[in-house]
Amino acid sequence: MQDRRAFLRAGGSAIAAAGLSLGANETVNLALIGGRNQGRGVALRAIQAGARIKTFCDLDPAILAKTGADIEKAQGSRPQFEKEFRRVLEDKDIDAVVIAVPDHWHARMAILACQAGKDVYCEKPLSQTIHEGQRIRDAARKHGRVFQVGTQRRSGETFQSAVEYVASGKLGKVCEIKTWIYQYRPTIGRPPDSAPPEGVDYDAWLGPAPKRPFNQNRFHYNWRFFWDYGNSEIGNQGVHVLDVALWAIQKMKGMEHCMPDRISANGGIYWLDDAKEVPDTQVVTYHYSDLLLSFELRSFGNDHTDFCIAYYGADASLLISNTGWKVYSRTGEPGPSVQALPETHEKNFLECVKSRQKPNSDVEIGRLSTMLCHLGNVSFKLGRDVKFDPKTETFPGDAAANSLLSKEYRAPYGLPPVS
Repeated sequence: MQDRRAFLRAGGSAIAAAGLSLGANETVNLALIGGRNQGRGVALRAIQAGARIKTFCDLDPAILAKTGADIEKAQGSRPQFEKEFRRVLEDKDIDAVVIAVPDHWHARMAILACQAGKDVYCEKPLSQTIHEGQRIRDAARKHGRVFQVGTQRRSGETFQSAVEYVASGKLGKVCEIKTWIYQYRPTIGRPPDSAPPEGVDYDAWLGPAPKRPFNQNRFHYNWRFFWDYGNSEIGNQGVHVLDVALWAIQKMKGMEHCMPDRISANGGIYWLDDAKEVPDTQVVTYHYSDLLLSFELRSFGNDHTDFCIAYYGADASLLISNTGWKVYSRTGEPGPSVQALPETHEKNFLECVKSRQKPNSDVEIGRLSTMLCHLGNVSFKLGRDVKFDPKTETFPGDAAANSLLSKEYRAPYGLPPVS
């Protein structure tokens, strides 16, 4: 088994091109990197789908103990604990890694994992900049890696059937797609800086991010509300609804024509006066030659439609949420409806690790959905509309916008070259 796994990884893209794969009945050995929240869920679902978590890597000993116990209970054996992810990548028995760390670490870890011959399941959003997404894609392709991004609705039959219905033309010409996330966010306050939790290497946690004093708001979960580490709410939760919207656009217009040419973001922190840096209220519009896509965020209130995508056609409209989808006819006649079915994202990834096929949310699919989030953030940070060239993935003649295609990295945590 070990010799077979080492052989399969040794040739990277050449082996993948030759069609060699793990046997259908072989267990996929995973390493989980980051296990407090989403990573824990991915790991437990992967175990349920037949994988084994060989190694669990996290910088917080409290998380190692808590999630490690959950993994042991789920699979009947305790995973090896590790704090240094580079040691995980050196283990020849590990087939693939689950990257569920804060966003600012995704690119470095994903590129190094591909270079180490590991397949990758990376939590959304894929990257922190457009340039990072390009580099991750290039690394995955160069090394022949199976790479799944954690936009899990791509593995949901309910969402697939909705997108196919929209693309079939049964709604008539689709001229507008609206997406929205309404999620109540309580205040995070303004706690003072403090010492990091015992046993946590905070400098390693910061990694490529700027050096700053430890603050509990910039650590577990709440890091999402700071630009150093996250992608604002549009990248955190908005990527899910934008991904489903983009899925239909890709089916209607093709992958090569699925990006907008003008973006306008408006919003701010209108509700809570706390330490957050990212907007709690926002509207982003994406202009296409014959279509308008919009994203709306509200971090307060509740109107029982917290996660929705609406496709508006000339003859009918389709509304999809986590409970299913329904068509509303222009004439008022009842249209078809479908109830939600479970998603199988981790199962799809494991199957592709064995077959070497592209997963449902392949790195390029996840990269493009994440890019929509980056485009919204660029417009928001500049406080104005931006024009975008989808062919070059740049902002023509706009030096300020182009400066946000990439970012600075704290030494020695620069972005690895794709080699």
